Amino acid sequence: MDPKKPLARTQPGGENVRRRHLPSAPANETNRLARPITRVIALLALSALINYIDRGNLSIAASLLKDELGLSASQLGILLSSFFWTYCLFLPVSGWLVDRFDVRWVMALGFFLWSGATAVTGGLHTFAALLAARLMLGIGESVAYPCNGKILAQYVPEVGRGFANALIAAGVGCGPALGTFFGGTLMARYGWRPFFIVLGVVSMAWLIPWFAWMPRGSAAVSPVEESGAGFLEILKQRSMWGTCGGLFGANYVLYFEITWLPFYLVRERHFSMGTMAKIGGLGYLCYAAAAVLFGWISDRWIAAGGSPTLVRKTFVGAGAGSAGLLLLGCALASPTVSVILLLLAFAAGGMCGSNIWAITQTLAGPKMAGRWTGLQNFLGNLAGVIAPAVTGFVIDHTGRFFVAFVIMAVVALMAALSYIFVIGAVKEIAWEG
Repeated sequence: MDPKKPLARTQPGGENVRRRHLPSAPANETNRLARPITRVIALLALSALINYIDRGNLSIAASLLKDELGLSASQLGILLSSFFWTYCLFLPVSGWLVDRFDVRWVMALGFFLWSGATAVTGGLHTFAALLAARLMLGIGESVAYPCNGKILAQYVPEVGRGFANALIAAGVGCGPALGTFFGGTLMARYGWRPFFIVLGVVSMAWLIPWFAWMPRGSAAVSPVEESGAGFLEILKQRSMWGTCGGLFGANYVLYFEITWLPFYLVRERHFSMGTMAKIGGLGYLCYAAAAVLFGWISDRWIAAGGSPTLVRKTFVGAGAGSAGLLLLGCALASPTVSVILLLLAFAAGGMCGSNIWAITQTLAGPKMAGRWTGLQNFLGNLAGVIAPAVTGFVIDHTGRFFVAFVIMAVVALMAALSYIFVIGAVKEIAWEG
């Protein structure tokens, strides 16, 4: 036995891995280290905003698109879920690329690809062509979260990760909010095609500050070392499966909202396109505001002595379970009460979203953040494949949304249990190699 090699010990739940406690930086040093990356975090939040406008804009146009192309609910469900086929498939590939190559270029190429796919969509006229564009969009957007995870694990200390991830989660919420409100309003007035074309072309300007502001490795809080660990060692961790199960449930709720909520509000609740845009937009703003609030609270709690395990799990578990139950209540309530419950459900989703990736970044560390994030997002985003398609088939067979809401609530509760009981201690794994 090598006397210099620390002994492995079995963690509660069976994770037979070596873990280490990383020393905490003083508060003033933490703040100083975090400042150089502030602009990059803002850019990542902006990219998340653009990302979620792009992936959700087809759902905003769903009612118009269905009538123009004569699509069935099942065909529309396939179009809405097709983005996730390639998105999920390429996530592990993107995670590997992020851990092996310069994150600046991986992010830039993916951003260019997904913005181009959005612009091209506005000129298409057939189901097959739209399907191909959505598949291309999924390939491009697959780089986003692995890049985010790598950058935050490397440049942001633990006490700042809740708020940094919350800003990105706020971008996730503001994207659909702006897309629903302005997109719905503009589509009602000018049609859906100009919106897609202008959005895709204008988004390209993001690449200019990205290359100007992305720092080099010398500014890192946790410099990246080479690791011999690979995907197989990640898959051996019980916490990996806990993060995947939790993300699947949280995403099932979010992607149901992104893909089918506009259609539900217009066709089943009988709101106008304009009213739908206002309700949906306000809901996503509630998501964004709650993400920032609870991300900030989580970091302050940890700075005051709370353990990352207790803090992060509390917010993700309570947020995921509450979101599903509140949305189920929305399906049962009167129109006025349903809107209130809908807004509260969005806020609960923001509570969950503020800490999901902080858990992953701490567990994986800078060595493995790209690959862990890619794998987790691959499995978690299968919800994006399943939720829109299942909802479409449920509507075709029942003529209503109620059963789809029940399924979503059950999945959300399972996500909460996964976060609380399957994930182990939230501290960095000491990887082999």
